Amino acid sequence: MSECVRAHLRIYGLVQGVFFRSTMRDVALRLGVTGWVRNLPDGSVEAVVEGDPEKIEKLIKWARRGPPTAMVEEVKIEYSECTKEFKTFRIRY
Repeated sequence: MSECVRAHLRIYGLVQGVFFRSTMRDVALRLGVTGWVRNLPDGSVEAVVEGDPEKIEKLIKWARRGPPTAMVEEVKIEYSECTKEFKTFRIRY
């Protein structure tokens, strides 16, 4: 049985209106990471991701730069116990 990690991300900067959520979904699905991503009213993006620790780190590395049109200033990360509650990765509205 493979190890699982859960990370709660808050991404700050120019991260809304630049295809951040849809690109993150594509990257997460390609990596086999589950969870969700959504825009927040303060202009940041929030995501909860679960999966293999190496794959989660790859997704976090991607989130630190985002898609080409984004300007990521900061990524805050909180790790917690994996719940395996997600079947796929989706965008929340």
